[in-house]
Amino acid sequence: MEDILFLAHRFPYPPDRGDKIRSWNMLKALGRLAPVHCCTLVDDPRDLDHLAAVEAVCASVHPVAQTRSKLASMAISLVSGQSASVVACGSAPLQAKVDHILATCSIGSIFAFSGQMAQFVPSNRRGRRFVMDFVDVDSAKFLSYADQATGMAAAANAFEARRLARFEKAVALQADVSLFVSDAEAKLFRETTGMGPDRVRALENGIDLDYFNPQTVLPTVDTGHGPLMVFTGQMDYRPNIDAVAHFVRTSFPIIRSHLPNARFAIVGRAPTEEVRALSATQGVLVTGEVADTRPWLVAADVVVAPLLLARGIQNKILEAMAMARPVVASPAAAEGIDATADDGLHIAIDGRTMAEQVLSLIANPERAAQFGSAARARMIARYSWDAQLAGLKDLVTLRPLEKAA
Repeated sequence: MEDILFLAHRFPYPPDRGDKIRSWNMLKALGRLAPVHCCTLVDDPRDLDHLAAVEAVCASVHPVAQTRSKLASMAISLVSGQSASVVACGSAPLQAKVDHILATCSIGSIFAFSGQMAQFVPSNRRGRRFVMDFVDVDSAKFLSYADQATGMAAAANAFEARRLARFEKAVALQADVSLFVSDAEAKLFRETTGMGPDRVRALENGIDLDYFNPQTVLPTVDTGHGPLMVFTGQMDYRPNIDAVAHFVRTSFPIIRSHLPNARFAIVGRAPTEEVRALSATQGVLVTGEVADTRPWLVAADVVVAPLLLARGIQNKILEAMAMARPVVASPAAAEGIDATADDGLHIAIDGRTMAEQVLSLIANPERAAQFGSAARARMIARYSWDAQLAGLKDLVTLRPLEKAA
């Protein structure tokens, strides 16, 4: 099999956030199929401390610092008519590296991770196969932002949604196949573009069941006393910020009225001032970055995922379920995950319902433990990375699309 060119909008290691978990596992799987040349933007210089880990699974690695600011991207977007998200990932140095690899290596296929990276794929691919992993329908995300905002913010997000939607469709028409993280995302894209399932497919996320294993001996964390609810995530990401703020405002007061010593831990890096301010609420703990989320998951009586806006599959839910924790999630957070309440994934339509479900689980620890065991069993049966990526080889071969379908 010929070499593979892998393009990523963010350095894929360490796999400590949703997109990097997916890109890292994709990269490892591709590296087992053929030599892979990884060209990637770097938005956090600290990630380069882990360069050796990426080099170990690749034939070559070519990181380039992402230097274009959000403000500059927006300004260029207004003038050029391009999506600001795409402009933000523009890089002449990275394009030069891509062009050099295509000119000097025997590349049979190009795998682009995240839609913004399609700008580095040449229009004349000279017979090379092009697989586009969009992950989520990002244009729909910006449209949701617009619906929730007002004034200039609503207009800006709607503007970005329209431009990004045009870009996504143009890319998908050029790609041999476009991937999305869930059936729901793939279906939405097919509906909005008119493309068929031969060109637009779902390739779901998995979970590292050896790493996220409740039998692993882990250090204990000082969580205080009383029932504990945990939320994990990147805490400068707007949907996560809105989720915890909503939980503290709507669900947590109801829980505390029944359980005065109940606690809610917000576990994740880069908490904004808005998130840190939530710690002023009695019982709320904002940890900031932690070396390992698993001790917090193990300590949790219930893991909550009260996201108001979510795309694709939430890794935070897969991780909690793999650690044998019962989860109470909003409909948006649970969408795309193939599990039910019998599997330990409980869906709450609003803040009050979420509080009631959390209280019910805390009131019956034996029942909660049974749900946790069922959650772990569901992850083993359905969400191992090996099972999820079993069809990856067919996607990157040079066979005609109809034969790989």
